[in-house]
Order: sequence, then C-alpha cells, then structure tokens
Amino acid sequence: MSELPVLPLRDSVVFPGIVMPVLVGRPKTKALVEAVMSGDADEKQLVAVTLRDASLEDPSAGDLHEVGTLARIIQLLKLPDGSIRVVIEGMERVHVDAVTQDDPFLQAQVTPLSSLDADSPSAHATLRSVLAAFRRMAELAPYLPEQLVTAAMNVSEPEAFAEFLSANVNVGTDVRQDLLETLDVPARLGKLLRILNEEVGLLEMGSKITEQVQGEIDEQQREFVLRRQLDAIRRELGEDDETAEYADLAAQIEERPMPEEARSEALRELRRLEKIPSASPEHSVIRTYLDWMLEMPWGNYTEDRIDVAQARRILDDDHLGLEKPKDRILEYLAVRKLKDDMRGPILCFVGPPGVGKTSLGKSIARALGRNFVRMSLGGVRDEAELRGHRRTYIGAMPGRVVTALRRAGSMNPVMMLDEVDKLGADYRGDPAAALLEVLDPAQNDTFRDHYLDVPVDLSGVLFIATANVEDTIPAPLLDRMEVIRLPGYTEPEKRGIAEGYLVPRQLIEHGVAQEGGGAAQVVVTDEAIDEVIASYTREAGVRGLERQIATLVRKAAREIVEGAETPLTVDKDLVRSYLGPEAFEPEVAAEQDEIGVATGLAWTPAGGGVLFVEVAVMPGTGKLTITGQLGDVMQESAQAAITWARKHSADRGFDQDWADRHDVHIHVPAGAIPKDGPSAGITMTTALVSALSGQPVLRKVGMTGEITLRGKILPIGGVKEKLLAAHRAGLRKVLIPARNVKDLDDVPDFVKDDLEIVAVESMSDVLDHALAPSPSG
Repeated sequence: MSELPVLPLRDSVVFPGIVMPVLVGRPKTKALVEAVMSGDADEKQLVAVTLRDASLEDPSAGDLHEVGTLARIIQLLKLPDGSIRVVIEGMERVHVDAVTQDDPFLQAQVTPLSSLDADSPSAHATLRSVLAAFRRMAELAPYLPEQLVTAAMNVSEPEAFAEFLSANVNVGTDVRQDLLETLDVPARLGKLLRILNEEVGLLEMGSKITEQVQGEIDEQQREFVLRRQLDAIRRELGEDDETAEYADLAAQIEERPMPEEARSEALRELRRLEKIPSASPEHSVIRTYLDWMLEMPWGNYTEDRIDVAQARRILDDDHLGLEKPKDRILEYLAVRKLKDDMRGPILCFVGPPGVGKTSLGKSIARALGRNFVRMSLGGVRDEAELRGHRRTYIGAMPGRVVTALRRAGSMNPVMMLDEVDKLGADYRGDPAAALLEVLDPAQNDTFRDHYLDVPVDLSGVLFIATANVEDTIPAPLLDRMEVIRLPGYTEPEKRGIAEGYLVPRQLIEHGVAQEGGGAAQVVVTDEAIDEVIASYTREAGVRGLERQIATLVRKAAREIVEGAETPLTVDKDLVRSYLGPEAFEPEVAAEQDEIGVATGLAWTPAGGGVLFVEVAVMPGTGKLTITGQLGDVMQESAQAAITWARKHSADRGFDQDWADRHDVHIHVPAGAIPKDGPSAGITMTTALVSALSGQPVLRKVGMTGEITLRGKILPIGGVKEKLLAAHRAGLRKVLIPARNVKDLDDVPDFVKDDLEIVAVESMSDVLDHALAPSPSG
C-alpha cells in the first residue's frame, strides 16, 4: 500500500501501458501537477481516477471511482491561458482504499491490482476472436487510422491487446471504466468482442445502405444521396415519417365524393408516390397531381334559387334595358322550376364593347344563386390551354376549364367564356375544336382534361359566351350556342345608366359620396350627362362614358380639396371647362335642301350615324369617279345607281345620251373613314337623280336601303341604330325598305313617335318622298 496524489479525470480513462494527454485547469489539479514535477512526489507518479460526474468543479472522495490507474508524467507544457497540458503514461491498475488528503490536492492510499488469467488458453482463444472482429471492423471503417490498425496487429499478448483496444475503441466513459475494473483478462476480451461485433453490425448496415444508392452518386447529387441514405435508415428502423402523410392523403381521397374512376386513379398515383423517394422529381409531380384531385369541387353543387320574380328584380337592378337576354334567363328559370333535370342553355351574347355582356353574366349568377367564374379566351391559340398538358411534360398543369371549376368551388357555376370570337389556331391545335366537347350537352358530362385524365362532369355548368362579332366564331361552335344580340344603348338608356349606376359609383370611388346614401359633395346634372354623351363619346356601350364621368368627378374632387364650396354642381358649362373642346361634332341634318346631296343612314360599331352622299354631274365623256374610301360593295351600289338612272332617263325627263356626254363624281364624306355596305344604294341613286333633274333633296329626309337594277328596294340591317341616328340628327322623315317594317318592334317608342317612318318598295317611291317638287311642277 502506498500514498499518492490523485488526478481526477473528466470523460476519460487511463489504461496501463497507454500514453494520453490531459489538460489541467483547476487550481487543485495545477497544485498537484506542480508538486509531482517538483519532486515532492516519488518518481513523478500519481493516480489517475475518473470522476463519477464530469460536471463537478471541486470533487471530493465520494466522487471518485474506486479503481484507477497508477501513472507517471512524461511531459509537461504550460499554455498561454494559464492551463497546463501534461502527457501521462499508465503503469498499472490500483484500488483507491482511502482518501487521506483533500487540500491543497487530493491524495489517497492505493493498492495495486493484478490481472487474472492473463496468459491462459481462454485468454488466447478469445484474443483470436477479438482480432478477427477487429480486422473486419478495419475493413469496413475507413475512418480508422492506418497506424492504429498496424499497431494493434503487432500486439500479441492478450492483456496488452486488451489494454490497447480498451483505450481506442469507440465507446462511452462508463464502458471504459467497466473495462478498467474488469481484472479477468478473458472476461475483458469478451466484453471487447461484444463491442466490436456491435460496431461491425452497424458498419455492415451502413455499407448495405451505401450500396443501395452507390450507382446514383455524382458531384451534383450529394444532397440527394444523403437524403436517400436517410430514407434507407428510416426504412431499416421502421420509422418512416411520411407514412402518416400518405395515410392522411388516402383518407382524404376516400372521403371526397369524386367519381369512382377519379378515386381509383388518385389511389393508384398515391401508391406510386409511396414508392418514390421524396427527393425524386417525379415525387413532386405526383404530389401536385394529388393536390389538384383533392382541390376539385367533386360533388359540390350550389342550390339554384328558382324564384322568377326575385331573379327579375336582380336583373333589372343591375342592368337597364337588355330585355331579350333577361327574358331568356327568366324562361330558363321557369322551365327549370318545372323540370329539375333540364340542362342549362349555352348562351352567346354578341354585341359591341361596353354594352354589359360580362356584367350581365355576373347578374345571371347572382339571380340563380350560383358561383360565377370568368374564363378569357381572347388570343388563346393552343388547344392545351383549354384541355391541359399531359403530365409527361415538365411544368404540366390542368387546362383553363378545370382551373375555372376549382376557382369557382362548385361543379355548377355560371362560366363566362369571354371573347370567344377572338380564339386563334396554329400548329399547336385549334382551341375552338376543344370547346366543341365542352359546349356539347351530349358529351360534356365526360369531359377529359389531359392533366387530370379522368372524366369531369360539366353538364351542370351554365355556359355563357361573349363576342363582339358573330362572323369570326367558327360555324360548328356557333351551332352549339344560342345567340342573343345585344344592341348598343340609346341615348336615353345611356342617360339612365349614368344617373342610376355610373355617377353614384364614381362618386363613391372618388370619396365624394358615402355608400348607403347621404348627401354627396358633387352633383352631376342631367344636362352635363347629355353633353358628355353627345359631344365627348361615340360608342355603343358606356365604358367611355364612365371614363369621362370619372374625369369630371376627379376634377370636382380636386376643387373641393382646394376650398370650393360643397355641394359642387357639375353643369354643362363646367363639363366643357373640365373636358376641354368637344371631341365629336353633333350629327345634324343639312341646313337647306340641296341639289345632288342626299342624307343616308349608316350602322357603325358605336351605333348609328348619318352620312351625306354628294353627286356632281359635269360635261365630259361618261367617266365615273367615286371617292370617300368606299368599299367594293358600296362602289357596286354606285354602279347600280348609274345603270338605273340611265334606264329610267325618259321616265325622269333626262336626255337619253346624258351618260355619254357627262362625267359623274360621287363622293361620301368623311374621306378618312372607310365605308362599305349595300344600304347606301337608294341614297346614291336619289342624289344622282337630283343632280340630273335639278330637283333638290329634302334636307329633313333620311334613307337607307339596297337597290336592284330593276329599282326594287331590298332589306338591310341595323334599323334600330339607324333610326336612332336619324332622330339624333333632327331628321323628320326616314325611308326604309318595306321588308324591314318587322324590325320596328325593337325601335324605342319615343323615336317612332318623333319620326315619320315610310316603308318603300321601289325607287320611284323613294324619289316621290325624297325630292322637292320641280320648279315647273
């Protein structure tokens, strides 16, 4: 038994025959090292004992393990921070019998411990097994230093190998202490064998995992490989975190009221998803597909509000006029109330911009109690825009039809197909052909989007298409739709829309009036609205009118902010101050009856207008000149007028050879505006006869109609717009073809009351009403 200084160790164990460094920082430990190195202790020896609790700063006798190692200091280095680094060499095991000193450092009585059966056959046999396990570990663990493996292989004694391996094996401090306290060498080797076998098992599993992903490793896939290894480890441990997510997806698919084919496809894709690593690009493609399938409003149908009277009130509140489309919707509601399984009509509103086609669709949805969704088709040239892209393409998405359904949130919305007349076609397909299936009631209950690739029932959707012109809509597509034409608004209708909708909305949007009523800070008079309509807009709809009203309200709002008294009244004079010079001259009849000038009526996209046809006859050689940017049809009408006048020269009192001895010039102002159409035929003929006969044309008479060589008057279009233009211009009598009398039902009563509308069948009838009596008559 001997008494030696005690060096407490944290998280490390010293074994006999092993050299290891120790960092000394505590004052007591420094005092111990200095005492040993000064020679106060015999042969610079000390006892290295591991602490039971490594967190203790000032350990006492009870904090030490009972078995330690007798060691000697072979090197000492003082560091700049005041700590000391010592290198100690373990010599033999000792038992700590009693701590004899606590200050200035620990000192204890110790007894040497001898190993048991160190050279026995059992020890040598166990050593062979340990060596075999160590060699296997060295093959699987590239992190082991080559020098360590070589040094271990050169140790032949069981006890020495056990000490070497105990110091270098990758185990915790408690396991090392247990190895130190095991005096029986075969038992100690047995414990080491179990440790090595566990390490070899882990290394072999890691090797197996590495082999599973080895073929996919390259410089750019490092993160991908690490994730695969992590997935493989989770599968080996049976702790896959994605299992719960897949189970949740499966439950959602089962709960959704989707068709069986859609459910089967979704479950099939889910099974594929479970087998594909989350880092694979295909994983995100399938997950996106499943999200789309779950977000579709399968089985979600809103209940129609079948109340015809209420629907009528909603439609009237939202739109002034537009009686035909309103009646058609009310008819649909009435039939739907009698027959629940009736499929919705496919309506197509055709009319100029700004007449309320899109907003009418919203009102229809509100009247029916359905969701509304708008799908713009203007400029669409790719069929896949409507049907979707197949999932084999990168970035594939569903088509606009399915996207609109998801956005609507129900399977029976009102779906507005806006600008259907502006569909295009190119090498990628014809979108109009794709719409055929969408709009065909016999097929659209099994519409198949290329992305979803399952039937989607569109039979409950109320489709409403809009177009500016009918001519550019493909014939097969037009055949599937019920066309409802929306004419331009009359001036009284525009005034009513402005007073009831546009002005209140602009006052609220510009902060000079409150929603729900109350006194407004700006008042726009009826005369101001009439002035804007007549002098600052030329349109069939009211978009331009609303923009001009917004300008008036903005300028008024600025004056109020700058100190003007309220309410500020915007009258006719203030309109001219705010909007500047008149943008359009009012159309008025001629100031006096003139020879060779007749007043015609024309249809334009902005409504109707008046045009003057001027004819000059002068001595010449029979040359005909036509000016005013007239189209082919209008030039042919001029040729027909010349032929009729030549044929009826005798009847009208002309010289028979007038056409050979005179040149004729026909001009239609304004020359910068292209014009075409057959309806100016009787106007040209009247002006020509006036020029030849010297009889003035009555300035208050307007006319429209196509002429034949026999002098018959053929029907024309746009009667309502033309009569409105005549009324606006101040005409008193209008000549129309007799076969157009049926179109007078669409003409407002105030126009019919103010105008004398004469139905004519022949050119003679026209001349009788249009020409002033000859001076001789």
